[in-house]
Amino acid sequence: MTTTAADQARWQFDFAWSFFDYHLQRLAPEDFLWEPGPLVWTMHPTEDGGWRPDFAEVEPDPIPVPTIGWVSWHLGWWWSVACDHARGRTPRAREEILWPGPGEPTVAWLRSLHDTWHDVLARADEEDLALPAAYPWPADAGLTRAHLYSFAAVELTKNAAEIGQLRLLRAAR
Repeated sequence: MTTTAADQARWQFDFAWSFFDYHLQRLAPEDFLWEPGPLVWTMHPTEDGGWRPDFAEVEPDPIPVPTIGWVSWHLGWWWSVACDHARGRTPRAREEILWPGPGEPTVAWLRSLHDTWHDVLARADEEDLALPAAYPWPADAGLTRAHLYSFAAVELTKNAAEIGQLRLLRAAR
């Protein structure tokens, strides 16, 4: 059996998603805005019915602990922009990536991003993997879509671990 680099990228993503999906299936709406400590980054309701994240261009010191809501917004933000890059679209600004809110709306949003990313990877071949990629690093970094696809799997795994740990800590209380 011959495994191509594109096959490997798809396998890595599916494996990372399986870790995330375990926790995604178990999230309750009240998990999203639970604050694990006094210094947190979370999501705030806006007057127009939307949500805005805590955010700073330079990471503060000490680093706030994110809520599940904030991590899910962050995941949706970077993944939406990664999808834009991979599909050859103009990447959206951070402010254009809207968090749907606690519970099922966010779960459905993340599942739709999964499906979009799955389609991106389904079309990937060795030629696609070799194309230059300018996300999430500078355009002159000399990295390729293979790097982008690997980044996405690693970042998904990291976000899955963060959400899983927060969910388990809340449940243990």
